[in-house]
Amino acid sequence: MNRARIIYNPTSGRELFKKHLPEVLEKLEIAGYEASCHATTGAGDATQAAITAVERGYDIVIAVGGDGTLNEVVAGISQCENRPKLGLIPMGTTNDFARAVHIPRKIDEAIDIIIKGDTIPVDVGLMNNEKYFINIAAGGRLTELTYEVTSKMKTILGPVAYYIKGIEMIPSIKATHMRLEVDDEVFDGNKMMFLCALTNSVGGFERIAPDASINDGYFTVMALEECTLPEFARVITLAARGEHLKDPRIIYRKAKRVKVSTSGEIHLNLDGEYGGDAPAEFVNLMRHIEVFVPIDEIRDIDRV
Repeated sequence: MNRARIIYNPTSGRELFKKHLPEVLEKLEIAGYEASCHATTGAGDATQAAITAVERGYDIVIAVGGDGTLNEVVAGISQCENRPKLGLIPMGTTNDFARAVHIPRKIDEAIDIIIKGDTIPVDVGLMNNEKYFINIAAGGRLTELTYEVTSKMKTILGPVAYYIKGIEMIPSIKATHMRLEVDDEVFDGNKMMFLCALTNSVGGFERIAPDASINDGYFTVMALEECTLPEFARVITLAARGEHLKDPRIIYRKAKRVKVSTSGEIHLNLDGEYGGDAPAEFVNLMRHIEVFVPIDEIRDIDRV
């Protein structure tokens, strides 16, 4: 009998998953899985729980929560040699990775995808040979937005919490001198932000990195050169419509490896959480993990 380990954040999704846990376990048992669960207790706990699941020989690990919980589970699995398949039940505010692979927010529909058993390999990012990410690495004042919004705010307000925090941060958004090494190219100068995307879904927008593939071995790298706040706001508006790549201030490249250094302070965002400070080097681990997906809804560029 195959074995499944659920690792869930009990506070995600306004604590909805806890109410449905018994039926999820029952569904897995009926499908032929010996299923058990672990409720996370704090930062880093999901990573250790994932490592323990690998050590105990679980066939699949199911991450239940937001992008932060998924990031921790991926970090645990990625550092192991024998990696189990990964399932996802999205319960967070943004759920960028789930959006990219079309996993629905409804718990019963998400678990049905896992039970059906279709998977694809996906790339994983590695920063400084120690930290992993599955959706995005980024730097610049605006990219700090996602981890500066407290869990309590997200629980009470949902996505509105990000808009409120974004308005609050506008006066502090400014350019920082960065040196970006994007494979063999170098971009040196003042920039508002940069990102290394593994999927086409960034901050809830699915048009920021439109041709990003989840398993081609490349990051989609984007940076915005220094501009005024009104110009910055205009680029963000264009990005929401997928028209920002025409702006001359946008750098847009594909790369397997990216290095960033700076003369000032840059905090880094990994999958919506604080990931440390620059300098940093990002490496793409091609097709590192198998993830359960609704195979018929996956884009052609993400198919093997």
